Amino acid sequence: MVYFLESHLAVIIGVLLAVAAIGHMLQQRRAPSSALSWLLAMILLPYVGIPLYIMLGGRKMARIARRKITVHLNEDHILPLSQASPVDRALRSHNVPAAMLGNRVKFCRSGREAYDCLVQLIDQARESLYISTYVFADDATGRDIIQRLARKAEQGVMVRLLLDGVGSLKTGSGFFQPLARAGGKFAYFMPVFYHPLRGRTNLRNHRKIALADERLLMAGGTNIADEYLSPDLQSPNWQDISFAIEGPAVRPFVELFRSDWAFAGGEELSIKDFPATLAVDDAERQGILQVVPSGPDCRHDGLYEAILSAVFAAERRLWIVTPYFVPDDALTQGLAIAARRGVDVRIVIPKKSNHALADLVRGIYLRNIQEAGASIMLYPDDMVHAKVMVMDDRLAMIGSANMDLRSLFLNYEVAIIAYSAHEIKAIAAYIDYLTEKAVKGYPSAGMIRRLHEGMAQIVAPLV
Repeated sequence: MVYFLESHLAVIIGVLLAVAAIGHMLQQRRAPSSALSWLLAMILLPYVGIPLYIMLGGRKMARIARRKITVHLNEDHILPLSQASPVDRALRSHNVPAAMLGNRVKFCRSGREAYDCLVQLIDQARESLYISTYVFADDATGRDIIQRLARKAEQGVMVRLLLDGVGSLKTGSGFFQPLARAGGKFAYFMPVFYHPLRGRTNLRNHRKIALADERLLMAGGTNIADEYLSPDLQSPNWQDISFAIEGPAVRPFVELFRSDWAFAGGEELSIKDFPATLAVDDAERQGILQVVPSGPDCRHDGLYEAILSAVFAAERRLWIVTPYFVPDDALTQGLAIAARRGVDVRIVIPKKSNHALADLVRGIYLRNIQEAGASIMLYPDDMVHAKVMVMDDRLAMIGSANMDLRSLFLNYEVAIIAYSAHEIKAIAAYIDYLTEKAVKGYPSAGMIRRLHEGMAQIVAPLV
């Protein structure tokens, strides 16, 4: 009798948990493939699917989004609304900082350039150094950078280093002790084994930000490890691109880091007063940039909507570079429609990335888009880690977000959209450089391969 009651109670609790989990999932905005995958997991394998959803299934953190620091901008630097593009206007409706005038932008197109840019930024810091990265490796590059940060801390510079709990999992906390002993601080953003029942384990901080004195910025997709940046010219760096900025567009990155550090490190960082005016007649300060954060701490999916808007607005060209390509149905359809409209759609990806699951899943999407007339370009030699997009001559995007479900809907990410001609040309030239070495055409697949791709497509949205 007791066993019967216990079993009956267990069934009731299981049903209630399933209903609650499914109800929570359906209230969140998800790609249909992601929602269907979770639904099947919770119905067919409830004792596995429900606990996994509790640990991994959360997507937005409303409480964090409500208290998110508002980015304060000086009206003198904002692009007038009458001159704003439709993408800029749409983003402003989501309280994303408006496009800003008067920025000096430099692009780092190689591992050596990225290393030199980061070292220069560190060396120039006199008051503060804020760095956020997904991967900080215990290798030659990582040891070099941590020693440079420690020396700055010894000189009295306030150094704050934010690491992702998963991305830097292989690097033990002891590696960062030289920084701590010198007076700097480091913190992990959502450690892997910290409060798993809060549904945040799967929400990773993928942003890469380096700030010196709240006025110099380096950002993009470059992590701190040998494969990304290195002083060794012979080092086989991945193909990647990052950027450095001076100007008003640095301000949103400062406030974004402050918000992330307060969440992870429990410390409220002070902030400098914003300059009242800024001359924009300097030929090097004509960059028009919009900073677009996305993630669980943002109420809306502004970055995803900006990409989708650009896809449907493209008239002449739509060039994309991404290491992983796992879009949702709307983005896949939008790219196919753009190709059918006669838009020059190019998608540059590595022939083989560092994630086998992503390589397996991408085939279904890429073949559909290729059949519509798009050019799929496989980079054969190295891993391509760049994340950029160019739409006509009207905008270019570069940042930390991959063109996949994780970056678009789960990770904490940040990108810039450039509306100025010089920056758009520079990013387009970088894509041209990659396509010169790339091989056009995504291979067909037999029945067994397509079966494996279909199975991977079901699993991919869960992770």
